[in-house]
Amino acid sequence: MGKMAAAVASLATLAAEPREDAFRKLFRFYRQSRPGTADLGAVIDFSEAHLARSPKPGVPQVVRFPLNVSSVTERDAERVGLEPVSKWRAYGLEGYPGFIFIPNPFLPGCQRHWVKQCLKLYSQKPNVCNLDKHMTKEETQGLWEQSKEVLRSKEVTKRRPRSLLERLRWVTLGYHYNWDSKKYSADHYTPFPSDLAFLSEQVATACGFQGFQAEAGILNYYRLDSTLGIHVDRSELDHSKPLLSFSFGQSAIFLLGGLKRDEAPTAMFMHSGDIMVMSGFSRLLNHAVPRVLPHPDGECLPHCLETPLPAVLPSNSMVEPCSVEDWQVCATYLRTARVNMTVRQVLATGQDFPLEPMEETKRDIAADGLCHLHDPNSPVKRKRLNPNS
Repeated sequence: MGKMAAAVASLATLAAEPREDAFRKLFRFYRQSRPGTADLGAVIDFSEAHLARSPKPGVPQVVRFPLNVSSVTERDAERVGLEPVSKWRAYGLEGYPGFIFIPNPFLPGCQRHWVKQCLKLYSQKPNVCNLDKHMTKEETQGLWEQSKEVLRSKEVTKRRPRSLLERLRWVTLGYHYNWDSKKYSADHYTPFPSDLAFLSEQVATACGFQGFQAEAGILNYYRLDSTLGIHVDRSELDHSKPLLSFSFGQSAIFLLGGLKRDEAPTAMFMHSGDIMVMSGFSRLLNHAVPRVLPHPDGECLPHCLETPLPAVLPSNSMVEPCSVEDWQVCATYLRTARVNMTVRQVLATGQDFPLEPMEETKRDIAADGLCHLHDPNSPVKRKRLNPNS
């Protein structure tokens, strides 16, 4: 039996063992996996899917996904640093309808813009981040400015204190996501970045989702020892819209499971520049990131990030130049980290956030002071009981 077949067989045996759900077993396995060994033999690499002659045994078959090539103009794709859609390669997985994977469709050098935005711009106030729970607003102002000199320093040692950027774990954009209540709120809204909204809308359109509106974003900042636990993204009020995921920096392993955790997940690599779309059936599946993989050559950047931005950008480009000094900070950070942007449409067209119980009472009283909520003929009561009236 070959090493790859043996690896797949051992994973199948591991997932079938009793006492713990299959997803958690494989999460733990990949969390402890050793790069360069047979441990990663069953992990799908979509960047090489076009070279594969036959599917890996025991692994879902990779299939081509047809993109809507004419729906996005070359000019609009170029504005956000993307290749023409006709040059993209998109794939799906048998058994996972609605899952789409697009290996790095970015133009050479253009990933640098998005990395800089995540570290320098999107991390700034008024956007909310994990550091806000432990620090004052004054202390979290200007994370980039407070961190850049430390990250530019050539004497990078394990003993030096971590910069604020290196302590950053998440940032929310647009409608803020409350990690405790697992709900979005209109009370904590920050303007959604126009460049990221346009990027997301072009990708969604190319995948067949017309009219997608980027309303909320969660940026996750991973160190080499970071993980993302098993979860389902169900907090959005409209599940008919896709969830878009953009990866930059070091590679990671992504696990895509089923509706229940006792279903063994499929493992795949996410490399810098890769885009993942979860829609339809796959929109509400369990998923996780058990491992960020160190570069095989040590603290190095992925090859696609070594290319600088073009010297001349289109006049209407949303991609902005990145100075040598700024990229030095970004590059130092990404040698041992990865950044992931997930973009969501929270509400259906014309939909509003549901009122909290106290807010409902206040609105009812304000609407008609003579109305009694226990009266079934009350126009306010009827409206609440019959939302379609």
